Amino acid sequence: LCRRYRGGVMENSKRKMNSNVPTKECQYGADCYRVNPVHFREYSHPHIENVLAKAPSLAEVKIPDHLNTNKSVFEEQLKIVSKLYPNLQGDSNINPEKKIKMNDTDVPPSSFALSTTSACKAEEPKASSSTSVNKNPIDALFAERRARMQAAQRDKPTCAAVSSAAMQPEAESSASTSNTGISLQQSLPRDINAYFPVVAPRGHMAQKLAAAAPYNFFLTTITASKPTHTEPLSITFQELLDASLGQLESSVQMNFMVDIGWLLAHYFFAGYENVPLLVLYGDETPELRMVTKKKPNVTAVKVEIKTPFGVHHSKMGLYGYRDGSMRIVISTANLYEDDWHNRTQGLWVSPRLPAVPDGSDTTYGESVTDFRVNLLAYLEAYKLPHLQPWMARIRKTDFSDIRVCLVASVPGGHVNTPKGPLWGHPRLGHLLARHAAPVDDSCPLVAQSSSIGSLGPTPESWVLAEIMASFRKDSAPVGIRRLPGFRMIYPSYSNVRQSHDGLLGGGCLPYVRATNVKQEWLKDYLHQWCSRTRHRNKAMPHIKTYCRWSHRGLYWFLLTSANLSKAAWGVYNKTGRFEKPLRINSYEIGVLFLPKLLLDENFFPMEANKKHPPFPMPYDVPIVPYAPEDTPFLMDYLTQ
Repeated sequence: LCRRYRGGVMENSKRKMNSNVPTKECQYGADCYRVNPVHFREYSHPHIENVLAKAPSLAEVKIPDHLNTNKSVFEEQLKIVSKLYPNLQGDSNINPEKKIKMNDTDVPPSSFALSTTSACKAEEPKASSSTSVNKNPIDALFAERRARMQAAQRDKPTCAAVSSAAMQPEAESSASTSNTGISLQQSLPRDINAYFPVVAPRGHMAQKLAAAAPYNFFLTTITASKPTHTEPLSITFQELLDASLGQLESSVQMNFMVDIGWLLAHYFFAGYENVPLLVLYGDETPELRMVTKKKPNVTAVKVEIKTPFGVHHSKMGLYGYRDGSMRIVISTANLYEDDWHNRTQGLWVSPRLPAVPDGSDTTYGESVTDFRVNLLAYLEAYKLPHLQPWMARIRKTDFSDIRVCLVASVPGGHVNTPKGPLWGHPRLGHLLARHAAPVDDSCPLVAQSSSIGSLGPTPESWVLAEIMASFRKDSAPVGIRRLPGFRMIYPSYSNVRQSHDGLLGGGCLPYVRATNVKQEWLKDYLHQWCSRTRHRNKAMPHIKTYCRWSHRGLYWFLLTSANLSKAAWGVYNKTGRFEKPLRINSYEIGVLFLPKLLLDENFFPMEANKKHPPFPMPYDVPIVPYAPEDTPFLMDYLTQ
């Protein structure tokens, strides 16, 4: 055995020397789920290299019967490694008698290890079925995200595999999820600290929320930035389930991407493993399709969209409590580990909303911003019977303490209503015209998002013609005014390279070269990601915000799931005579903060004063433009 081991080490060393394979081995060994070429340029994977060395060509590779990863992931990894290191295949420099036979004993057994590293991911575009190593960089990163989620589902205990006894300090449990072909025989961690990298003290979230008034605007904690772990306006997902907010009776999670194992682990540690949970999601996984079979209290529904160019991109939670009250949370984060790890995300958490008294008028408890009626209109657009009980509950809930406006998008063609436009950028413009104080035209719009769509060959194609036409509005009388400036915060290559996760930190920034070359005018408007004040300078932003400010203060601020894209905000149909004028492809949702409604002032203070707390900007002001040598980070950098 020792001879065989030494022979394997010598063989691997010789192979690395002959084929330029990296000498540093991947820390995950045979459990590696990565399908990003950058990762395979940095780390060696002997279990893959051994398989390739035994075959004359890729087509003749014999895949082991037992794998720690999904078979399709392993096949993808084989293709990447064979392309990067073609000399590996049929390596003639190695004595065939010394080659290690690839069998069950050669693959290290899966251990219950908790990873907190950030994998490279992409969000909005839909995944391609192609498995070519030359696939679109977004598709490659998207496939890796799925692989990571499947690995997490395999290696971590889900609520389907645990009992309430496991909550006891010394308890251990094991179970089999045979319906999914996944076996979980690992011991459960004895406390939540062994499962999640950042855990806030229990029982304090209600106090933290009260202290965050009137804005109730939080950022997620950053694993690699310890100051954020105790920052008053930073929270973890587990805190959204904190008992101090109320005893949960049922909940809804609406999102694009959901790692159901990660999500159910949170519910388990909060003591809500058997509470009814409805999950509406955009991206399909086998675990989401099968979760109800293992957990009858969980209902997972894929939101279908007719157009191939749209996604269910909204990120919202509805929390119903046993006393009849409820709460709304609107976020920018997907429900999986990486989005809550080293990425800057934003959340708005509503106050506790009590049930209206029996016999109340239907208009009783409406918000001054019409938040309740607008939320009902948004949920109605899904046309899902699963949401009807929640809509009934919302109608009987008092929303009068909510003083932010709902700004949403739903797929389809839209016309104005007697109450004004309901969706997309016209909706925001309508609200600004009603409630925003007059803004000096010298104050630019500052947009900030984690992805950039196809904006057209010139600024006038869509940004200035449509976005600025809506976002420039305020309550001043209509007249001849000049168009405000436009600024865009988007991480540069330098920003990402210096991030907590290096270039892999750009995995949440799916902007590609093919789009960038068609709109090179955009560089004149681009600004760096800088967030030293909030200890997030190295935490790449997945948050999306839009605002206007001057030296006097902040005129308004929008937190939303909507990136700067036509699919998210809508585009006017300028040619068709019979189509509805505004076309939107995706579901999006956000909240608009207006000083007049929150503070009865014309501005939010951006620095501390005696009257009101400063608005908690997620980035540093003033913003810093790109230097001439800067370029926006492109997803293509991760595949070069």
